[in-house]
Amino acid sequence: MKVIHRVTAPTPKFFKVLRTVGMVLAAIGGTVLAAPVAIPATIVHVAGYLTVAAGVVTAVSQLTIPEATAAKTDGDEVE
Repeated sequence: MKVIHRVTAPTPKFFKVLRTVGMVLAAIGGTVLAAPVAIPATIVHVAGYLTVAAGVVTAVSQLTIPEATAAKTDGDEVE
């Protein structure tokens, strides 16, 4: 299945919620990283990891498709 088809295919409800949570966590991490005040280094490191992890969760959730849709396109080559 091509990536374009995966992105435009409907996303299951659970992964829509997970995608939203990932976006919120990425926003929180980005806000902490961009804060103009002095923040302890540990918190800044955790915020960096949080932002990366949230980005990965969001991307994976966006590319997840229902099983029925995947079964219809099993013969397609991955590009």
